[in-house]
Amino acid sequence: MSARPEGTPTSTVPAPAEAAGMPARRARLVVGGVMTGMMLSALDQTVVSTALPRIVSDLGGLSRLSWVVTGYLLTSMVVTPLWGKLSDMYGRRPVYLAAIGVFLAGSLLCAVAQDITQLVVFRAVQGLGGGGLFALAMTVIGDVVPPAERGRYQGWFGAVFGLASIGGPVLGGWLANGPGWRWIFWINLPIGLCSLLVVARLLRVTTVRGPQRIDLAGAALITAGVTAVLLYLDRAADDHGWGSPAGLGLLAAGAAAGALFVLAERRAADPVIPLRLFANRVFRVAGVFGFLAGAAMFGGIVFLPVHLQVVSGFSATRAGLAMLPAMLGIVAGTTVAGRLISSRGRYKAYPVAGSVLLVAATALLARLRPDTPYLWTALLALVFGVGVGLTTQPVLTAVQNSVEPRDMGAAMGTANFFQRMGAAIGTAVLGAVFAARLEHHLGSGTAAARVDSQSVEAVRGLAEPLRSEVVTAFSRALDDVFLACVPCAVVAFAVSLLLKDTPPRDRALSQ
Repeated sequence: MSARPEGTPTSTVPAPAEAAGMPARRARLVVGGVMTGMMLSALDQTVVSTALPRIVSDLGGLSRLSWVVTGYLLTSMVVTPLWGKLSDMYGRRPVYLAAIGVFLAGSLLCAVAQDITQLVVFRAVQGLGGGGLFALAMTVIGDVVPPAERGRYQGWFGAVFGLASIGGPVLGGWLANGPGWRWIFWINLPIGLCSLLVVARLLRVTTVRGPQRIDLAGAALITAGVTAVLLYLDRAADDHGWGSPAGLGLLAAGAAAGALFVLAERRAADPVIPLRLFANRVFRVAGVFGFLAGAAMFGGIVFLPVHLQVVSGFSATRAGLAMLPAMLGIVAGTTVAGRLISSRGRYKAYPVAGSVLLVAATALLARLRPDTPYLWTALLALVFGVGVGLTTQPVLTAVQNSVEPRDMGAAMGTANFFQRMGAAIGTAVLGAVFAARLEHHLGSGTAAARVDSQSVEAVRGLAEPLRSEVVTAFSRALDDVFLACVPCAVVAFAVSLLLKDTPPRDRALSQ
């Protein structure tokens, strides 16, 4: 445990944990309630993507299409550390209830949106709550579950994340083609209310509060910095390019906001991200590893379905089903790692092994061809999924075991923030790589003139031999995307070697 710097204000002094004596059945119900909320948050990152064509046909606004997804990702990411810090200050239960209330309000507004601008704004509101659901779910494990059992519960959460990541696009396509895209948001209401009621009724433990201050300057600066960087990456993916004056201005603004954020956190009486966390080696390593692994794993999660639909010729629904091996791999990896961590109390071996599998899987995915048998693709998807499962949850267990109880919420929120930022930035960069390499492989001939790179249906409708030419260009561009994931996975492997096994604490602490 790191020493507390002299003079550091106390945000919360946890009471002796009643959760340590919480009956197992009640603890499982509490974890189930917050797990449901986390599932909704994770689903809403992916479920909308396959419904976007239907949404645009109803609401219009093609130019703002990407912001239906980006708006949610942006707000859910930047508020993650803030929700964690607020839970340290005011307790997990009221802050979780506030987060799910914001999420449900955003879902209701999205369901009744009348134009694309309203939908983008309401998705941003939904993301404000969704970021809290994701971060606080992991924090509650550190509160109500004894340290020796946390690995097993982390495995369950990883399985939920895998289900949401792979199953979300399938569910979104089915709802859009059946009951209608608005049901993507209506369905959140009854499920979210169940989660709210369970947590409100059962998560009742003692909290001792210290001085309560909200670091508004820090929250505003971290939001501004991340927003500027993501806007820069979004511009780089279109015709503006990496070196445009406006793009470089956004990048400079992001760097300036980051520098000001560090200065603000040094002076803040109760910072949203306590800088003392970075004195903890396990926290530092876990943050860097989470960022790199998040960037590498989303390459497969986002672009393998593109290969299945465009190169292999699968429909959207069939492509989603074809991703089941990846989902099974994620579930298997998180479950096995969680049980072994619970029984052995060690976690370092799993992110090390997971990053090795990510290196192998992404390198081999770069060799897929239009005539590659699906059985081989499925095997690679399975290996990739196991790698993701072994990398995502164990590093969060490492953070839980290494930080002081008073910093549990801020630490888990920040660790989640790094993972989500890696995924967001990685996806944006890989999207830019894909667009640039597809343009290169198409060249300046007939294919380039006839193909809309954003439309799978446009590719399917082409006549031979033009269709084969375009499919080959897509295949080669996707090869380059997967190859771009390899260095991230390699560096993640090197970073994982720096992790230090921290024995579980001898008690569970809660607020």
